[in-house]
Amino acid sequence: MGDGPENLPEDIKALQAALLATRAELASVRAQQSDDQALIVHLKLQIQKLNRDRHGPRSERTARLLDQLELTLEELEASAPEDELAAEMAAAKTTKVASFTRKRPSRQPFPDHLSRERVLVPGPTSCICCGGMRLSKLGEDITETLEVIPKSWKVIQHVREKFSCRDCEKISQSPAPFQVIDRGWAGPSLLAMVLFEKFGQHQPLNRQAERYGKEGVPISLSTLADQVGGCTVALTPLFRRLEAHVLSAERLHGDDTTVPVLAKGKTDTGRIWVYVRDDKPFGGQAPPGAVFYYSRDRAGEHPQAHLAGYSGIFQADAYGGYGKLYEAGRNAGPILEAACWVHARRPFFVMADLAENARRKVQGKKPAVISPLALEAVRRIDALFEIERGINGETPQRRRAVRQELSAPLVADLQTWMREQRAKLSRRNDVAKAMDYMLKRWDAFTRFLDDGRICLSNDAAERALRGIALGRKSWLFCGSDRGGDRAAMMYSLIVTAKMNDVDPQAWLADVLARIAAHPVQRLDELLPWNWRDRNKQVNQAA
Repeated sequence: MGDGPENLPEDIKALQAALLATRAELASVRAQQSDDQALIVHLKLQIQKLNRDRHGPRSERTARLLDQLELTLEELEASAPEDELAAEMAAAKTTKVASFTRKRPSRQPFPDHLSRERVLVPGPTSCICCGGMRLSKLGEDITETLEVIPKSWKVIQHVREKFSCRDCEKISQSPAPFQVIDRGWAGPSLLAMVLFEKFGQHQPLNRQAERYGKEGVPISLSTLADQVGGCTVALTPLFRRLEAHVLSAERLHGDDTTVPVLAKGKTDTGRIWVYVRDDKPFGGQAPPGAVFYYSRDRAGEHPQAHLAGYSGIFQADAYGGYGKLYEAGRNAGPILEAACWVHARRPFFVMADLAENARRKVQGKKPAVISPLALEAVRRIDALFEIERGINGETPQRRRAVRQELSAPLVADLQTWMREQRAKLSRRNDVAKAMDYMLKRWDAFTRFLDDGRICLSNDAAERALRGIALGRKSWLFCGSDRGGDRAAMMYSLIVTAKMNDVDPQAWLADVLARIAAHPVQRLDELLPWNWRDRNKQVNQAA
């Protein structure tokens, strides 16, 4: 009979096969879903980046969305291969389900400047069909894989031969080659790596020394620190030329951030100040640059000293220490305050963050109260930024004309609306405080309407300080005030190199190799933008 004991083994085998097939199908569907999710997030990220490149920097909400999309894409792309392999292993156990093959995004070719090493795979010696030995080569297929050669160390011996004169017995010898540091033992490429690791990648010297020791090159912490001090002295003249370039700008962005400084038995809170020159938003041709300064505290005397010889437009937040810079009758000339609309928008945005509220609700947390007034303020301010995206990079005259036509009516309406709503709110209301911040500084906020060089935001300075915030988590604190000054100078050089699309480490290596013998009157040739242009000319001529 069909259900007798003698037929049970066959039934069990059929059930096992069906179960394996079902599992394989489920694994294939899961792999397909992982692939689809990764592709969707990848396309969303590309769309957001294209929009940002086309229209310029957007709001905090968009910046946060980009960060979230990149993190989500990273996780999904890492999960997709796992699900693909699981589907392959499940399909291998059954003959009824085809293996899932993931469609990966098309990869750009490897850059032409990378060296190629040909590894020839031996060809067949006989025909795989008939076994014949008379084979003729038709061509070849090349599969490229990217590989890295571990860092190598070497000692360069500079050999200077001595010669004795047969006539006067005087000994002659060529002079020793220039060194970055007197009696220095480290080459410029090594010094550039140490500097960039410390100030550009936020790797303290003790971690570098530990890594070098594991690579078979023991270098003490004190020895590395000695080289860093010598390099900063050698690079100081170049920093002064950069400082002069930045502080000669028609418009400056300014900001500061905290930096822990080692003190007796504790750490104090010092400050790193930054001043950024970036003329691209109004079509300026001058190269961008940034200068950093360190101070033990946030007293107003520090920015007043930094900008003692400056006159022009200053874009910053409403820090009280800047107050004296805007006083009439300054010897160096007037400084015009231009307030940052991003700073003004931020407290409204916090009280109107629908996305954050939705996230809190999903996490089971109590959602914050959404303020309709804050939401309306954000909407009105965002309308101004939308206009700005359309004129980013235009001439000052064009920017002013568009602002007079489109932005001025919106700003006037915003002021009227804020004054009407503010009259209905109590003094302690958070929305009222955010409105007061703007209304009390209305001249500074509206100055952009009459001057096309002014930006609505102070994002240029905030971007320059971003590395400091990352570094705080790595190096924990500065060792001293002098250490803070050294860091500020090196941040200036490295950040400026990045702003000019220059590889900071390659630039530092070349500058350190040349600066000792470079004529002082031609020092500007070593500034990042001039160095970049010179290298392009050399490469084109080669």
